[in-house]
Amino acid sequence: MAQVRADALEAALVKGVAPLYIVHGDEPLLALEAQDAIRRHARAAGCSEREVYSAERGFDWSALAHAAAGMSLFADRKLIELRIPTGKPGTDGAAAIIAYCEHLVTENVTLVSLPRLGRTDQSAAWFQALVGCGVLVDIFPVDLVRLPQWIAGRLHKQGQSASPEALAFLVEAVEGNMLAAHQEIQKLGLLHPRGQLDFAAVRDAVLDVSRHDVFQLAEAMVAGDHARALRVIDSLRGEGEAPARIVWVLGEELHALGMVLEASRSGRSANDALREARVYGQSRQQALTRAMRRVTQESHAAALRRAAHCERVAKGVGDGDIWQELSLLALALD
Repeated sequence: MAQVRADALEAALVKGVAPLYIVHGDEPLLALEAQDAIRRHARAAGCSEREVYSAERGFDWSALAHAAAGMSLFADRKLIELRIPTGKPGTDGAAAIIAYCEHLVTENVTLVSLPRLGRTDQSAAWFQALVGCGVLVDIFPVDLVRLPQWIAGRLHKQGQSASPEALAFLVEAVEGNMLAAHQEIQKLGLLHPRGQLDFAAVRDAVLDVSRHDVFQLAEAMVAGDHARALRVIDSLRGEGEAPARIVWVLGEELHALGMVLEASRSGRSANDALREARVYGQSRQQALTRAMRRVTQESHAAALRRAAHCERVAKGVGDGDIWQELSLLALALD
C-alpha cells in the first residue's frame, strides 16, 4: 500500500501522478486541498476530461464500470472522481469497486473521496482493494496544540507573521475549525501588507465580521453592560449565529474569569491566572481584572450553572427557549 501525508502530497504529485488516489478523512479544508491538488496535477498530466460520480442512495454502480471502459474521444486521459459520502458502498458498490480495481485503467486518474472510516470498514475487501492499487491520502485534523504552528505556516506562505499572542487569539476565535482559520488567514492577507502583524491588527480583522460578534457579547457580559449584551444577543439571533457557539464562547469566558477569581482568593497574581487561562489582549485582560473586583463567587457559580443549562437547551435536551436562556446568561454576572 502506498501512503502519503496530506502535507507531503504536493511534493509526491510533482514526481508523477498515480492512477488511483483515495482521500480519506473528515477535515473538510485539508480534504478539499488534497483533492484540488490531485485534480490540478491530473489536468497537467493530460486528463482534460473529468467525470464525477456521487454514490448516494440509489446510485447505479454500473456507471463506474462504464466510466473506466469508455475512453474519451477528445482526450488521451480523463479524471474519474468517485465520492462515497457515507463511506458505505453497500454490497453492490463493494463488488463494483473491487472489479474496478481489478481492471484499473492506468491511463486514467481515479480519485475516491471517503469520510473517516472505522477500523472494521477499513478492513473491508473493497477498501483494501482501493489501497492495494492506489495511493492513500489520510486526512487528519490539526489538533489545538499544533494549530498555532499550522496558522503560522500559512501566514508565512503569504509573507506574514504574527506573535504567539495573536496566534493564540486566532486559535481561540476559530474554535479549532480549520476552514474558518483558512478564511481568517486569507482575510489578513487581503487587509494587511507582508510583514509582522501585531495583536490589534489580528483581533480587529477577526472581529470585523458579524459571526464573531459573540466575542463582543462576552465582553459585555464580563463588563456587566446589560444593554449592550442584549443588543448583541438580538443581533446574533437575527444573523443566524449558532446558539451552541455562543454558549461555548461565554462558557470559556466564565472559565477564564473563574481562574482569575480563584487566583484572587488564594493570593496569587492575577497576571499569572490570566496567562494560565490564555487571556490575551490588554483590553480583555483589563476587563477580567475589573470583573474580578466586582463579581462575587456566588454570582459566578450561578452563571456557570446557567451556562450548563444553556448547553443542554442548545443540544435539545433541556427545557426553555435558547435565546431567552442566553439573554439570562449574558446578564448573570451582576
